[in-house]
Amino acid sequence: MSDIVRLSRRRFLQNTAATAGTAALFSAVSASFPGGVFAQGAGPETTKAVLGFIALTDAAPLIVAKEKGYFEKHGMPDVEVVKQSSWGTTRDNLVLGSDGSGIDGAHILTPMPYLMSAGKITQNSQPLPMAILARLNLDGQGISIGKAYGDLKVGLDASVLKDSFAQKKAAGTPAKIAMTFPGGTHDLWIRYWLAAGGIDPDTDVETIVVPPPQMVANMKVGTMDAFCVGEPWNAQLVEQGIGTTALTTGELWAKHPEKSFAMRADWVEKNPKATVALLMAIQEAAQWADDMANKDELAELLGKRAWFNVKPADIGPRMKGIIDYGDGRVVEASPHFMKFWRDDASYPFKSHDAWFLTEDMRWGKLEATTDVKAMVDKVNREDLWREAAKALGLSAIPASTSRGPETFFDGKVFDPADPAAYLASLAITRIA
Repeated sequence: MSDIVRLSRRRFLQNTAATAGTAALFSAVSASFPGGVFAQGAGPETTKAVLGFIALTDAAPLIVAKEKGYFEKHGMPDVEVVKQSSWGTTRDNLVLGSDGSGIDGAHILTPMPYLMSAGKITQNSQPLPMAILARLNLDGQGISIGKAYGDLKVGLDASVLKDSFAQKKAAGTPAKIAMTFPGGTHDLWIRYWLAAGGIDPDTDVETIVVPPPQMVANMKVGTMDAFCVGEPWNAQLVEQGIGTTALTTGELWAKHPEKSFAMRADWVEKNPKATVALLMAIQEAAQWADDMANKDELAELLGKRAWFNVKPADIGPRMKGIIDYGDGRVVEASPHFMKFWRDDASYPFKSHDAWFLTEDMRWGKLEATTDVKAMVDKVNREDLWREAAKALGLSAIPASTSRGPETFFDGKVFDPADPAAYLASLAITRIA
């Protein structure tokens, strides 16, 4: 049942105050890349790392770094970029590490390194310290619905689904809402959207976990009513005529953070120079991927059998801001296309991570007493991002670890200096 926030403002602030500061945005970066390989000191401690990825467009910086030789350029020629079948598999392989035939780092849902570090999603609740090293993208996810709801013209306002969902629940067949991992970004986007429309994601519908590449197939056979996932799977749903895109997540929160590049903390501690080398390669790759002139080539690259095995036509348009929602709406120049570098997309703002943790507290994935600031300061290694950026000769680097207050489509404001006020403004939450 929905609860109005009754958390003590003073107690919440004491426990969860996140690093605050003024935003320092940079939209155009002039970089002077060093010729040849990594050239600091004696070079990286190792030339190898095993990195995981899921078949989602926001994995592009890792894939580009591999395909375009940026890892090799920066002294890491033996980096492997290995496909994972699900976020659960990504987690399990990170626990194993490459020494146990797993992986050292990954393209990952931003909340996952925190949940792993806290032992919330690992076997026997055993914490696995992780380090977030970079953001991989802003925007570019979608919330899609099945054809059965086509007459409702579902968009930003989820309340149009409320009666239909209530009828399904009363009939004993509650609507199934799919996301990719409990407490992950897609889970939080669809929860925010539903709750803003007066639909409780815990009691009014049934949430289920489906790996990103399996979303379209499951919608096709009718095992779900709606889902939230990254591209190209929303575009494929429309292309196959199975459903429509209700909204892109950038419409919920413009320029929102999404995936991160994270590694096991012990790998980072053991290989600090190699970590910076990886970051240099990924930063350079992110800039290449963000260039509109490279989007067609990027779509061809990602569509290869070794990576996504998807038609480039299902990848390219939405990366350019061309969005066919499948319900008659076609936007030719959406501002909510996926960003890899512009708008500080690559920099891992601590204030962004604080929002994810606050939302995971909201829905009971983390305790209400979680010290958000301490957790973010431990896991978020934006200092290494800065070191890599300086080594690349970047001329503009964010001056603050906070992007400041963020405003959502429904007028709610998250101020990292006052998360209690944000929670108090939300009608549906599990914090009592």
